[in-house]
Amino acid sequence: MSVFDPLDSAFLADPYDAYARLRDEDPVHHHPADHRAPSFWALSRFHDVWHAVRRPEAFSSASGLTFFPDEIGQLGLPPTIVMMDPPDQTRLRALIGRGFTPRHVTRLEERIRAFARERIGGMSGAGADGAAVDLHGDFSGTVPTFVLAELFGLPESDRERFGPWVQALTRLQNEGFAADALVGGNDGPAAVGVQAVGEMFEYFTAAISAARASPGDDLLGALVNAEVDGERLTDWDILGFCFVVTAGGADTTASLISHTVLLTGQEMDQREALLADPALIPAALVECLRFESSVQALARTTLADVEVDGTVIPQGEKVLMLYGAANRDPREFGETADRLDVRRAAPRHLAFSSGPHFCIGSHLARLQARVAVEELLAAHPHVTVDPSAGVRHESPFVRGWVSLPAHGLGR
Repeated sequence: MSVFDPLDSAFLADPYDAYARLRDEDPVHHHPADHRAPSFWALSRFHDVWHAVRRPEAFSSASGLTFFPDEIGQLGLPPTIVMMDPPDQTRLRALIGRGFTPRHVTRLEERIRAFARERIGGMSGAGADGAAVDLHGDFSGTVPTFVLAELFGLPESDRERFGPWVQALTRLQNEGFAADALVGGNDGPAAVGVQAVGEMFEYFTAAISAARASPGDDLLGALVNAEVDGERLTDWDILGFCFVVTAGGADTTASLISHTVLLTGQEMDQREALLADPALIPAALVECLRFESSVQALARTTLADVEVDGTVIPQGEKVLMLYGAANRDPREFGETADRLDVRRAAPRHLAFSSGPHFCIGSHLARLQARVAVEELLAAHPHVTVDPSAGVRHESPFVRGWVSLPAHGLGR
């Protein structure tokens, strides 16, 4: 029997049967505390999650996004846009939006395409020589790191430092910034992640100072100049945004690329549809993200007693929004909710959340994934991966890969 336990390896390997049980039998679930984590609630039906994330006056983001207490305070981070409520979040998002424009994203397309082709060429050569190829490590994970470095205008001499920061932050984030992990030693993944946070903040503090003195034509230059009604972003605002984009956007986008290759390789009729009509790829990416949501769950905190489906959740409780469960809810997506359909016309989904915290970098994620998948399928239309030999992140909050062996990449 499948049981919802977000800290259990068996559940994390395949959570979907347990999600279905929650939706059908216990849609407003109270999860008891144990030695691993405090108690929390969980919403699993699409309707409930959709409306909860659109009600910041009842479900607050300001106390953190996991079921662990004060996970962000443990790192000494400034308030970030994802951990604020309106009106502060609205003001900050408007300012960031003035700098983080579609122009800064779309102009990267040809550079992303050239980088993807270079990586594909390297994988093709390795495959032809009989070497093992890791789709996630050698391709999917490299694209967002390259794009972030381009977006921030990092000098070539500094880019070797950026990749390890992204990897360390991803590992730390995937543990949910659990307090036990953060204080659990000086040489584990959490300690490396905390060190990466410090190094990244030190680096970007200097970069922001340089941008204020002489703004360039990159994202940092745009952010230091962003203005709404005479108000500008502070250094702390920009630092927080850099952290959010790096920690929250890199591995989730990489997972979207890897899952798209995996899922369409498992359902070759879906792959053939993309090969016959590459214009389907943007919609297919959304469908793959619905089907295997990179962000599986994030928490809110109730600001008052809240009734959901006849159950009262008391004030001050952590409530996990199960995006991964909601995105397969047949009440929203019909009888085919548990099937991949690259032609699905779904008017809404929760893969990028919704409401005031709709993913601010969604346009960047979609661009990177589209270009990466277009180029990979053009070069190797029948590439497949072996999930049984892959290694997944073990995280209650994200669903993605550490490694994912690929086949069919020889020249």
